[in-house]
Amino acid sequence: MHYHGYQWVGAKERFDQEALRRPPHPEPPPAGSKPELIQRYREVAAEFLTVDLPPLETAYWLAKPRSLVRDTWDEAKDAAAWIEARVAEYAPRFASEWKHAFIDLPLLVNSTAERLSSSCDVSLGFYLERPLYLSLAVVTCSPNRSKPELACPIEQGESV
Repeated sequence: MHYHGYQWVGAKERFDQEALRRPPHPEPPPAGSKPELIQRYREVAAEFLTVDLPPLETAYWLAKPRSLVRDTWDEAKDAAAWIEARVAEYAPRFASEWKHAFIDLPLLVNSTAERLSSSCDVSLGFYLERPLYLSLAVVTCSPNRSKPELACPIEQGESV
């Protein structure tokens, strides 16, 4: 097993476009549906796999382009250290001073490493200075616990 890290920073308004953050329904709209419904289904079906927005289900990061993988690790503690570094990097930009003071980085790192060691994915989100949002995720791979059918986005021996 190994781990892939993903990071997205962007406008909260874009993050809220949930239709692009979920896989399309396996069945297209039935014949005779409103043209706008059919068009929207086509857009979502075409864009879900390529759009850089964080998926609603963390494991679906694995279905996204390999270019979105920020780093890969063999050890959970290394992936947790990456989370720690990203949170520390962005903490001064958190929208709330309370949030900045509230985060216990050692606890966050330990719980992240523990979850990853148990084959669970980790996903975190933080409001930054308006109107930005930071999404961080580490996804277990080969196989993923919740979506074992999803293939690794990076071939063995390839680097990020």
